[in-house]
Amino acid sequence: MVTDKVIIILGPTGVGKTGFSILLAKALDTEIISADSMQVYRHMDTGTAKPSPAQLKAVPHRLINILPPDESFSAGLFRQKAVEAINELHGRGRIPVIVGGTGLYIRSLTMGLFEGPSADWSLRRDLMEDERRFGGGYLYNKLRALDPGAAAGIQPNDLRRIVRALEVSIKEKKAISEVRRVMTRPSDYDFIKIGLSRDRKELYHLIEKRVDKMMESGLLEETRRLLGMKPDRTAMQAIGYKEMKMYLDGLVDLDEAVRLVKKRTKMYAKRQFTWFRKEPDIHWVDITGIMEADEIFAKVLNDVKILGKPGAGNRIRP
Repeated sequence: MVTDKVIIILGPTGVGKTGFSILLAKALDTEIISADSMQVYRHMDTGTAKPSPAQLKAVPHRLINILPPDESFSAGLFRQKAVEAINELHGRGRIPVIVGGTGLYIRSLTMGLFEGPSADWSLRRDLMEDERRFGGGYLYNKLRALDPGAAAGIQPNDLRRIVRALEVSIKEKKAISEVRRVMTRPSDYDFIKIGLSRDRKELYHLIEKRVDKMMESGLLEETRRLLGMKPDRTAMQAIGYKEMKMYLDGLVDLDEAVRLVKKRTKMYAKRQFTWFRKEPDIHWVDITGIMEADEIFAKVLNDVKILGKPGAGNRIRP
């Protein structure tokens, strides 16, 4: 069977993607490609809510446990490795199932990825020094003069993005919006995007329960081991580990660290919703009140055209 289809399962953290995606991949006799920026790291199992060993054994997974925590990963590397996996699975007549909540990774596949020139840390330091010397807002006004279109899409206090936009414009000698237009190329696949959503209060309750379970499963001990491996700053961006590190550094007590993990995970879920709402052509399925993976599977197959007509089994059997 020749195919260019790629199924993407997306949604906020804790919504129920993992269990559903495993049933779907088994039904399609295919493999899962993880689109999670933290599950790429070994030794970071509890805090990143990786699929269990039994789930990883039930369905082959790509891009999970591929790096030690002292290495960095990026959307560009994800796109490169994901495209390799997709093409290999297509070559075997399989329909890849992409699963994850890292919106930039998914967008790198569906809409293309703009990376621009590599980081120039000397230039970035000079720009930040200008901001300190001439006062807050100096760099934003400079960007607005160089590239009004780019400035319009960036908050005036988002220094990281402002500096990157200026860096690209200065190094390429043209507006970042023009560089992005020329360099961004989407992948040539037939994407079927399925988004899982829940009532926000229900999702937040599930997030709280999951954080409690993570603590019971040894998140604090896992963080201690991870810190001993001198992790890269990319790995330590993961919610859960940095809060446990705050506790280990004596900055907060354990109850406060756990509270912060829950709060920041909810904030992350909210940002994911905002990001995915901008992604076109997603078939959203509200699974509020549905907790079991097989029931989520049945609901999605009833609501979404995956390989055939919606309903009537959708030509897929669990």
